[in-house]
Amino acid sequence: MNELRFQTPEGVSFSLQLASPVSRMLAFAVDLAAIGAAASILSLAAGLAGLVSVDFARALIVLSYFLTSIFYGILLEYAWRGQTIGKRLLRLRVVDRQGLRLSFSQIAMRNLLRFVDMLPFVYFVGGAICLLSPRFQRLGDIAANTVVIRQPRLASPDLSAIALPKFNSLRQSPHLAARLRQRLSPAAAGLLFEAVLRRDEFAPEARVELFGELAGYCRSLVEFPPEATEAIADEQIVRNVLDVVYEKARAD
Repeated sequence: MNELRFQTPEGVSFSLQLASPVSRMLAFAVDLAAIGAAASILSLAAGLAGLVSVDFARALIVLSYFLTSIFYGILLEYAWRGQTIGKRLLRLRVVDRQGLRLSFSQIAMRNLLRFVDMLPFVYFVGGAICLLSPRFQRLGDIAANTVVIRQPRLASPDLSAIALPKFNSLRQSPHLAARLRQRLSPAAAGLLFEAVLRRDEFAPEARVELFGELAGYCRSLVEFPPEATEAIADEQIVRNVLDVVYEKARAD
């Protein structure tokens, strides 16, 4: 299994599962169908220009498909934090190679270079580079310093093994909880759970330091409102995060 391993500035190490070339091509096939559908709708609107000039209508149709192909990936990956319709269905996501927040310039670059990856036909250049790359990166990914990862479903562990809080201030912020579920990878969630499960095995000083780093990592993912963390110990913050992250999995 190919994984991307990195360490956060807080000293927390974890790995992410890289998406295979096959899953990426399946996601792209879905996206291609979505682009075609959107372009067809725009073409119908552009076809009305044929009442004025047939050549002008044809130019608008070609332009609409070109613009849709470019901005489809850029806009969706920016709005959905590295995902398109195809990537959502296949549970894939574009992330920064170093684990940093994905920037708009990275999203734009990897999508603009998609036309080079598609040369000379049927994604030949991009597919060949992806197969040869140890991280399954196409040319656009290499230039933008991004990778595509697979996000397996967040299965809830045996939460009875840890004492989850009866009152959790994070539950009062549903949008914050949703962002945590979106941004906390299954590997990182498993690391948090393992730390809480084995908390009594650590010396007091090491325990305080460990949960300080884990709480710091959680804060790097989302901005916590002051009232959600004020006068709350780092270990309790980690418990609260686990509670809201696995809440939906428990409900399902």
